[in-house]
Amino acid sequence: MEFKELKEKATDALNETLAERRKHLFTLRGQAVTDKLEDPTQLGKARRDIARIYTVLRQRELEASKTAK
Repeated sequence: MEFKELKEKATDALNETLAERRKHLFTLRGQAVTDKLEDPTQLGKARRDIARIYTVLRQRELEASKTAK
């Protein structure tokens, strides 16, 4: 998922996407342990997507705190 796409989403949608990605990462880790993971790069991609979502959420949090002051 691209950073630009994430910035356009609403906060609630981002939280839902974050939950989905975390579940997906959990299943990927399980597959990696049982040697059923076909593409090992999926783990890294999932982790990066999660980090991007956290980054957008944090940016919004900081912007909201600036406007509140």
